[in-house]
Amino acid sequence: MDGAARTRAWGLGLALFSSVCFGASGPFGKALIEAGLGPLQAVWLRIAVAAAVLVPLALALRGASAARALRPHLRSVAVYGLAGVAGCQAFYFVAASRLPVGVAILLEFAGPVIVLGWLRLVRRAPVHRGAAAGVAIAMTGLALVVQVWSGLSLDPVGLAAGLGAAACQASYFLIVDRLTGQVDPLVITSAGSVVAAAVLTVFAAPWALPWDVLPAHVPVAGHTAPGWALVAWIGIVSTVIAYLTGVAGLQRLSAQVGGAICYTEAVAAALIAWAALGERLTPVQMTGGAIVLAGAYIAQRAAATRPGTAPPAGRTTADATEDKAGATAGDAPVRPRRRWGGDRPAAPAADQV
Repeated sequence: MDGAARTRAWGLGLALFSSVCFGASGPFGKALIEAGLGPLQAVWLRIAVAAAVLVPLALALRGASAARALRPHLRSVAVYGLAGVAGCQAFYFVAASRLPVGVAILLEFAGPVIVLGWLRLVRRAPVHRGAAAGVAIAMTGLALVVQVWSGLSLDPVGLAAGLGAAACQASYFLIVDRLTGQVDPLVITSAGSVVAAAVLTVFAAPWALPWDVLPAHVPVAGHTAPGWALVAWIGIVSTVIAYLTGVAGLQRLSAQVGGAICYTEAVAAALIAWAALGERLTPVQMTGGAIVLAGAYIAQRAAATRPGTAPPAGRTTADATEDKAGATAGDAPVRPRRRWGGDRPAAPAADQV
């Protein structure tokens, strides 16, 4: 397996693992809300725990270089934290509180469609047909998984919030794609969580949070667990690990391919709810899940390498093949990608700032 193929395989694996981690937040977050937390309070706790874990970790592993690496990209990182973390979570919860949950999920996952439109219409970048087809197929399957037709009703505020969540999700993919090779995934995730926690403090009013929920035994999946353990799960597994692996995966794929892969999150959430909460899946939902996976498979094929010409002097065949894979996936213009923790650092192209 050549370098580009290994990078693509790692990216796909990390993106899928991230989707499962994100999907695993549902049963535990729902249990905390039913125990007395407000939706935004649950989101604030989730992100505050993530920030408390990530910041010391980034300082210990990256030291002062973390701050230096952020300076040229403070605006992008601030938007990442504001939109990609805080906005996406908060808008979704508002939408879910005013619309059927299935409709809210479907609206949020319109994000990859916005990614394709942005790349094609604003950046004037080529959109790979496989990625576009994968997104369309995955979104069709998602409609079946969430059974969007059940109890359909439109609330203007809920509809606006759902579209806001989609726009924020799209910004997550696009900003991570833009910062590929320029900011360490650990650094951008840490900084983004700090920004998100600070912004959500205003809306979640943690000073009024029912802190007695944390030591209490909260019913979940037919058992009980301490509230703090559920908060730790959604903060560490479904936020820290989910965002770290998601950012690292996207930096090895592309925004349009990663956007299609993220549809597996809804399938993972449904399967975890089935296993943990006994929420049964209908044949239609299982069919939709298979369609989502088929769409994700088709989209990731858009990152496949194609035979090319010999690389320029001073570059290896693997380097040239990897850049060609990025171009095939729709990154235009192509920039060298840095494998953080790997063996080939590369300077970012000036026209990508």
